[in-house]
Amino acid sequence: MTSVKILYDLQQIDLNIQKEQEALDEISSQLGESEALLKARTELISDQERLAEMEKQQRDAEWEVEDLRGSIAQLNDKLYGGKTKNPKELVNLEKEKDIFKDKLRQKEDNLLDLMAEIETTQGKIKAGSERLKKLEAEWQREQKDLTQRQAKVKSRLSDLNKKRQALVSEIAPQTLELYDSVKLRKGQAVVKVAQGRCHGCHLNLSVNEWQRARAGALIQCSSCGRILYLG
Repeated sequence: MTSVKILYDLQQIDLNIQKEQEALDEISSQLGESEALLKARTELISDQERLAEMEKQQRDAEWEVEDLRGSIAQLNDKLYGGKTKNPKELVNLEKEKDIFKDKLRQKEDNLLDLMAEIETTQGKIKAGSERLKKLEAEWQREQKDLTQRQAKVKSRLSDLNKKRQALVSEIAPQTLELYDSVKLRKGQAVVKVAQGRCHGCHLNLSVNEWQRARAGALIQCSSCGRILYLG
């Protein structure tokens, strides 16, 4: 096997390695929790925290309502229990009771609004929990598939790297250095020759270049510098 043929085969392996590495990078970028899953979990936690805060507010409001009702009951006892006889004091007690009743109505209205908001949030949490559960199930299936694909790609990459090492061992250091140098500058180091043209720059070769390439010599295109190969 000529050195040019070995370089061409090496290039094919390098192209396959690049392709598999890109596939591996793409898989790696998809591993881990998705934005949709993170967003759903964050929103659910936020709603749960909000619910806990509102439930605390509800308990506090219920205690305040009970306190107001107790105060009104005490005022009623003073007003109608027969212990208070002074008309002026009775008027003041009635006014005080009206103030407490207004406060009670406001507290009860606020409590009803809060309870309605709690009910809405509970429904939102239930829907969010179901959505998160569904997303997590889908994510687990996707992660399993990605992990399996990742293992297969890694296996193919390992085989390709072994083949590359075997080929590299057959190439003279200076020839390999030339290949790497052209590859770095041109992307594709070895190009085929067809109908007397370099497939890298698509320009016609000189007669001398054509003859040397045909003989299997290691020759570079005088126009683009790529290594010529007659497959």
